[in-house]
Amino acid sequence: MITLQKVCLVFTIIGAIVWGLVGIFGFNLVDYIFGEASILSRIIYIIVGIAGLINIGLLVQDIDVK
Repeated sequence: MITLQKVCLVFTIIGAIVWGLVGIFGFNLVDYIFGEASILSRIIYIIVGIAGLINIGLLVQDIDVK
C-alpha cells in the first residue's frame, strides 16, 4: 500500500502543479500536451482525481497515529 500511496502522491503533486499553472498563467499543461478535451486529457484528470482520493488515506492515517 505504501508504494500505491507514493505513486498517488506523485500524481497529486503533478495535479497541483497543473492547477497552479492554470491559476497563475491561465495555461493548462495537460491540454497543451494531450490536446484540449481529448480522451487522454480526461484520463489524466481521472487518474489525478483518484490519486487525490487515495491520498485522503494518508491524511487519515497520519491523524490516527497522533
